[in-house]
Amino acid sequence: MLFFRILLLSVAAFAKPNVDVVIIGGGLSGLSAAKDIAAAGKSFAILEARDRVGGRVLNVNLLDGQAEEAGAEFVGPTQDRVLALADSLGLTTYPTYREGNCSMFRNGTLTTYPFQPSSIPPLSTDVLLELLALQSGLNSMAAGVNTEAPWNHPNASIWDNMTVATYLDSKISFSDSRFLLENVITSVLSTEPNEPSLLYLLAYIAGAANKTTIGTIGRLINVADGAQESRIDGGTQLLPLKLADRLGAKNIHLNSPVREITLANGQYTVTSEKKKISAKQVIVAMSPPMAGRISYYPLLPAGRDQLTQRMAMGAIGKAIAIYPYPWWRELGLNVQGLSDTGSIRVTYDNTPNDASFGAIMGFIEADEMRKLDDLGEKEVRAEVIKSLVGMFGYQASNPTRVIIQRWDQEEFSRGGPVAFAPPGLLTDYGPHLRAPVGGIHFAGTETSLEWAGYMDGAISSGERAAAEVIVALK
Repeated sequence: MLFFRILLLSVAAFAKPNVDVVIIGGGLSGLSAAKDIAAAGKSFAILEARDRVGGRVLNVNLLDGQAEEAGAEFVGPTQDRVLALADSLGLTTYPTYREGNCSMFRNGTLTTYPFQPSSIPPLSTDVLLELLALQSGLNSMAAGVNTEAPWNHPNASIWDNMTVATYLDSKISFSDSRFLLENVITSVLSTEPNEPSLLYLLAYIAGAANKTTIGTIGRLINVADGAQESRIDGGTQLLPLKLADRLGAKNIHLNSPVREITLANGQYTVTSEKKKISAKQVIVAMSPPMAGRISYYPLLPAGRDQLTQRMAMGAIGKAIAIYPYPWWRELGLNVQGLSDTGSIRVTYDNTPNDASFGAIMGFIEADEMRKLDDLGEKEVRAEVIKSLVGMFGYQASNPTRVIIQRWDQEEFSRGGPVAFAPPGLLTDYGPHLRAPVGGIHFAGTETSLEWAGYMDGAISSGERAAAEVIVALK
């Protein structure tokens, strides 16, 4: 077997590369890298494991030509790259529905309250003061974190040695404060607070920004002036689909999961289940956990391997209940909901812009997602409806369809929306996250300096990796 590999490498060493760059992954990160590489006049090939482009950006098409997003969905201010890409592809946005009252199901009681830009429900003065102090403290710490190297902060070791839960335990006195803050962590990272390090959370907050703003928790969680402000007409998968059309189908190879990357005499050979392509440079546009499943010859540095072994995907699912019309609007509700029980703890109105039908979307996250791993589709559907009835009443009990996307069980994602860093990872192995290894460059939303975990971050990471490759090819 070893002799056969050496023979193949010897033959490959004398062959002309098929392309300048092989890009592994046809999500927004890989496609964005290809866009810039093509603009620089360099040749490329994209190898995508799935039978479609988009990665964790996925539309579910309905019978009437409408679509619902089963993956990444919202866009908002300071997400300049994704908004610019949408504009360049002729796509338009519309505001996430927010007219009317929000809902909170807490301690068995349903409360409704007017929509507020701050996303904080009516609580006691003591709780509000505690929440404001916590938010201000986290924002202040995050403002001093350099997203390019958070491990260089003077307090990096202290913050990276504790979980988010440990930090919250030291600051929270009221159960209502804990309910809201834990809801924030699970909805933003799809983890429980005891999973990510505090340093990781602070870097994540710092990255909710662009070149002229600083990141805040509010920008992560808010609808108005936040990450959930708008949606894309026709669904977000139109972004990768239209971008792929521009790049040309001949350059994109679907159903091609990559198994091996081999370097011999300055040339890389990338082997998938269907194709073997040689190139001068390689971009691995995948989450670190999935990138770690590829075999590399020669081996990557031990630090890079340790990073991919330790980073885990968040646990997430999406459920979208479809109704003939958005009946809740007649009741003065916007179905922005919070709950302290059930499979779904956060909801939004997913009705299309033309209101041709009604849709309520709920996230299933962290432990709640893991609890459903062994359940069948009918059982998960029942849990979803139970959660929606608790938040919005009996009328939620009869959807015409329930779309369920379980990203944890999707072969080439195994979770989402982002891989997170547990305690100790950033300070010990963080420098390996973006560092190229020879001609192998790493992209993926996790590597972005701004809006990691979002579509904007995926695009940014692809552009950064493409810039590295273009310089290397000169």
